[in-house]
Amino acid sequence: MHTVEKIGGTSMSRFEEVLQNIFIGQRQGAELYQRIFVVSAYSGMTNMLLEHKKTGEPGVYERFADAHNEDAWLEALDNVQQAMTAKNAELFKGEYELQAANRFIEGRISDVRDCMVSLQQLCSYGHFQLTEHLMKVREMLASLGEAHSAFNTVLALKKAGINARLADLTGWNQREPKAFQEMVRDSFDGIDFNKELVVATGYTHCSEGLMNTFDRGYSEITFAQIAAATGASEAIIHKEYHLSSADPALVGVDKVVTIGRTNYDVADQLSNLGMEAIHPKAARTLRRAGIHLRIKNAFEPEHQGTLISQDYCSEKPCVEIIAGRKDVFGIEVFDQEMLGDVEYDLEITRLLKQLKLYVVNKDSDANSITYYVSASRKMINRASRLIEERYPMAEVNVHNIAIVSAIGSDLKVKGILAKTVAALAEAGISIQAVHQSIRQVEMQCVVQEEDYDAAIAALHRALIEPENHGDVIVAA
Repeated sequence: MHTVEKIGGTSMSRFEEVLQNIFIGQRQGAELYQRIFVVSAYSGMTNMLLEHKKTGEPGVYERFADAHNEDAWLEALDNVQQAMTAKNAELFKGEYELQAANRFIEGRISDVRDCMVSLQQLCSYGHFQLTEHLMKVREMLASLGEAHSAFNTVLALKKAGINARLADLTGWNQREPKAFQEMVRDSFDGIDFNKELVVATGYTHCSEGLMNTFDRGYSEITFAQIAAATGASEAIIHKEYHLSSADPALVGVDKVVTIGRTNYDVADQLSNLGMEAIHPKAARTLRRAGIHLRIKNAFEPEHQGTLISQDYCSEKPCVEIIAGRKDVFGIEVFDQEMLGDVEYDLEITRLLKQLKLYVVNKDSDANSITYYVSASRKMINRASRLIEERYPMAEVNVHNIAIVSAIGSDLKVKGILAKTVAALAEAGISIQAVHQSIRQVEMQCVVQEEDYDAAIAALHRALIEPENHGDVIVAA
């Protein structure tokens, strides 16, 4: 039975370590096979190709979409080629491998350049609009990063004497796109996993257009679909860190523990807080296929990491993780006419969805609703203005807040609310709101933004650390 394993871009950038820790390690002979690897682009490459994920600095795509200066995107594409060939030179000292790696990516970039120049010329005619083709351009550019790292990985594995095979899901030179599931299924049909180690691109070209729905989260969707389509025994994600009881930078490396075991409910709560163990849509695919997910530290190969399954529940009720997010605003809408009228909530929710704002949570009383929304201040102000225009009698206030959460597969811990409130009070932190659902997998506390770091440390100290909590979760 084979595994399907995903390696992220930051880990791929430390390729020599990944090669020794994950791809080869202590394995010999047949032990090297029965594995499919899904690889992301090297760290920073997708930012250069599209736009910087955090700062928004434009890459090739954003400069092309701007369309005011043709030289700007061409120069950006040349910079990508230089960065990719520099990465090749870093990885390969042998002339044969280096030339092969350079030929591959230079050929792909040349095709992309020709295509984009032709498209720009075509759209100079009034009957053709550039905006109608931008998503295809975005997907084509994104695929370069994954193709680059996957091809190089196969080259390096072959050099090490391993029978490696590239599963290129980018659809390069494919005449007609296939449906997503069909594309994945056909790409692995006939491969003997006993004799070949398969390296697949994290991007899949398909008729649905993965980036339309998932944008830059597409690699985990590909990973999950490969696992489901090939009947994997286990899905594994290799990260730069363990899935731990809290952020070590906030509570101390010596205080955190690896979770060891948890379930997909907990993974979904983490996704809601922007701390994805796995994309929720990818998790759904694995769940439906009955496949367990393991999160491992790429640089501690002997550690078993954390196993996530559908039916796991801790032996005793306990808190497993203290997590949260800071990029949150509370949009408070007060109107005395609201009582008993559900249209307020429906209408405002539709408005926030139209603005593509992410609602982390919400609460309400008789005449007010507060939406806890993750977005830029500019978008929050726009949402606030539109709500005021829709409901002129309403009073709308925006609060800078943060959310800290206690999460566990079974959170029916007696006195947890009292212990949480006491811990935050002892740390001098005022609670703005508290949420706990009947499902008992998460309890959220809303605090002032400036209290976030201290709140995480205080809750971890009170609810998880050994001197205060006897049911610490240890590695499985």
